[in-house]
Amino acid sequence: MIAAPWNILLTLLFVMTAIICFWGLAARSRTRSEGSALTDTDLIDITHGIMSVAMIVMTWWTVWDAVTWAQVAIFAILALALVPSFRGANGAKAVDLVGHIVLDAAMIWMLAAMPLLMAGMDMSDDAGGAHAEHHGGGGFALESTPVWADAVNGMFIALCVAATVWWIWRLFRSSHHRIHSVCHIAMAAGMGWMLVLMNG
Repeated sequence: MIAAPWNILLTLLFVMTAIICFWGLAARSRTRSEGSALTDTDLIDITHGIMSVAMIVMTWWTVWDAVTWAQVAIFAILALALVPSFRGANGAKAVDLVGHIVLDAAMIWMLAAMPLLMAGMDMSDDAGGAHAEHHGGGGFALESTPVWADAVNGMFIALCVAATVWWIWRLFRSSHHRIHSVCHIAMAAGMGWMLVLMNG
């Protein structure tokens, strides 16, 4: 669905983020006492791990509408699950939480608006053609992306850039959790670039 070489580069990027998230989750699960609740870090790693897998799939293959909307529901639930963490959070932690929720929202936008964003694009290859036809409702396709969709997409790209810059700042300011800062930088930058490519 995404043209070469970006499909390969983005796949490598999101494989890295998936490994970091699932490795961190597995490492903590070995030391967690039985029956203990998931922490904010666990929720964030689950969110970005699932997000990484979803982004890899979207880079290469078409998904059914039912699967798309199931993913929208999953990411909405994961975003809402982070909201209670704002209690007692302040400073950098609060901004981190906002960043993670923003990426959830950007993912939901990407999934829901994909047919609009890719309207009018050259989908002559087999995978792209199948994607366009699938989301076009039996062959119907928009000739171009509506102006309002371009504007909303631009807003989400700007938010992804802001999140990338924030976590770069965090990477250099903090001596802890640097590998996760790298992961969050990669997720935000990769998602922003995916939105740019889909709206090409």
